[in-house]
Amino acid sequence: MEIKAKPWSELTSFQTPRWLREKKFGIYTHWGVYSVGAFGANVSWYPHRMYQEGTAEYEYHCKKFGHPSKVGYKDLIPQFNGSKFDADEWAEIFSRAGAKFAGPVAEHHDGFSLWDSKLTRWNAKLMGPKQDIVGEQEQAFRKKGMEFLTAFHHAENWRFYPHWVEEYDCSDPAYTGLYGELHNLDWGSEKRYSPQPGFGWNDQDLPTRAAHELWLGKLVEVVEAYNPDFVWFDFGLDFITDYYKRAFLSYYFDRAAGRNQNVVVSYKHHHLPAGAGLIDLEQGHFEHLTYHDWITDTTIDNGVAWGYQEGGGYKTAKTLIHYLADNVSKNGYMLLNVGPKPNGEIPDGAKKVLYGIGEWLTVNGEAIYGTSPWVVAEEGPTVMGAYGDMSELHDIEYLPKDIRFTMKDEVLYAICLGEIGDDVVLNKVAEHLYPGEIASISLLGDGGELSWKQEGKKIIVHTGQANRRKDANVLKIKRNIIYAP
Repeated sequence: MEIKAKPWSELTSFQTPRWLREKKFGIYTHWGVYSVGAFGANVSWYPHRMYQEGTAEYEYHCKKFGHPSKVGYKDLIPQFNGSKFDADEWAEIFSRAGAKFAGPVAEHHDGFSLWDSKLTRWNAKLMGPKQDIVGEQEQAFRKKGMEFLTAFHHAENWRFYPHWVEEYDCSDPAYTGLYGELHNLDWGSEKRYSPQPGFGWNDQDLPTRAAHELWLGKLVEVVEAYNPDFVWFDFGLDFITDYYKRAFLSYYFDRAAGRNQNVVVSYKHHHLPAGAGLIDLEQGHFEHLTYHDWITDTTIDNGVAWGYQEGGGYKTAKTLIHYLADNVSKNGYMLLNVGPKPNGEIPDGAKKVLYGIGEWLTVNGEAIYGTSPWVVAEEGPTVMGAYGDMSELHDIEYLPKDIRFTMKDEVLYAICLGEIGDDVVLNKVAEHLYPGEIASISLLGDGGELSWKQEGKKIIVHTGQANRRKDANVLKIKRNIIYAP
């Protein structure tokens, strides 16, 4: 396919589609051959670290599977069997969790494609599950009314494996396509480590034109076959030349316009120019209400796995509910990762958390879906202290006095992050409302109108008789239209 790359001046007018501004919350899945390893600080990086002597993954791999010169990453593919994978079941679980868009990591750094690819034989239709994983998920999620997302990490495939170590199958031309094009062969004396952190990434070791063409070709192949509404990029986008970035965006945006499809492209850091897509913060958030919208990708596990991890723990539903509310109040969205088992099962621990989020959203979702940020995002005593990428802090607990605001039409929502007492004090609301603007206040999930009073700039809402929750409580403040004092 001939693709003409447009100049950035024609590619920097991205507007977030209404569907994402309304739906707010999505789920994606890190599921691949690395799920067989199921070990390490970041499971999806298992295939990188299993070849590095001195790492926990290397020691684990030697003990469980054998030395990587005898049992390489390719040899784990048969155990990634997907014997219990059911895309419709996944769609039902994610829908019950309250997600409104969803999709897979179509290809991670490891070079194994989860779709029926004609560009590489290393794909899930021919090996492992022997199913078109991306295609089955697209059909299942769309049947549930979800927009479809595909995530791509494959730009990092170039520097992911030690091609120069002769005893590893990474250096065998027979396996090019999974491990990536051979390069760095003159580094044979290094044996285990490249001169830079990670395998072979420095300004003398840049992806070839063939590698760029394959990067683009895989994207086009997925878009042509599955029409994703959202293409999400990991940090490897920074390794792609300017021309190929423009080529993909030109193709994707033009194709979407021809189909009357409202699409999203997200990116990390400054890997695209401002205005070319939606900024993503990995496990992060912004400090204050922002003028632009944004998204964060976080993971359902306890913050270290990013995939199925044997014996791993999970965040609580309460933690993720608070995270979602905080993001939405500041003009953000949340994309939550779930890591299925090698056989395709969603772990019970993950399902418990997902169902907890979904139960809360069933009662309180009107304070999230279809809302806009208010003029004030928050009030309360808890200060996170860290912002931007990787700023999740798991040891900080929000309090009921920590409140996040959203709004919809003539309704203001005050989301109290915890179990409220007999009275809730709102310190910021009266500062921005006219006298007489509050028509009524109620608690979602309770229904009865609550009594309240104003003392100076404080509004005190009496909640002692209301049906309160332990995770988060939402005050619904209906407003009168005030034309003039």
